[in-house]
Amino acid sequence: MKDTLFTRLAKIQQELKAPKNQFNKFGNYKYRSCEDIMLAVKPHLNGLVLSLSDEVKEAAGYMYVEATAMLTDGDKVQIVKAQAGIDPNRKGMDIAQAFGSSGSYARKYALNGLFLIDDAKDSDFTNKHDKQASKPKMSNDRFKEALVAIDDKRYSLERLKNEWALTPAQLKQL
Repeated sequence: MKDTLFTRLAKIQQELKAPKNQFNKFGNYKYRSCEDIMLAVKPHLNGLVLSLSDEVKEAAGYMYVEATAMLTDGDKVQIVKAQAGIDPNRKGMDIAQAFGSSGSYARKYALNGLFLIDDAKDSDFTNKHDKQASKPKMSNDRFKEALVAIDDKRYSLERLKNEWALTPAQLKQL
């Protein structure tokens, strides 16, 4: 088999071990950070170039960070993107920390996608910190804006349903 970008990426995906080197004392669980993944993947690159970037975007009045993980051999390129919402009113964080936290989270999940790292079994994915996850309600005006954003391909129907507690009337409009 020819040594292409995709065969080399497949080999990295099979061999990569990214341990959970971080510990959350509050939630009492181990997790891996973006930096942990980067440290684990560097020895496997062997001439491939990995880059990460992120961009702040807005959809339906909400800001989010879209991170891009790009792997290239100089000829072919593989790109994976991931998004994370920004809550500028997050308790205990100033605005810079809120943006930075969302950026780190999005970069981590872009790397997870590129290297097929499954966080579904990880505590940082499943831990609710003893809180019931409740979805915020969406006003009818914001709902109309979200529908326009979906039509313009700036927002997805799946994301709308997953992130919002929609009323029966709003669900009927979908």
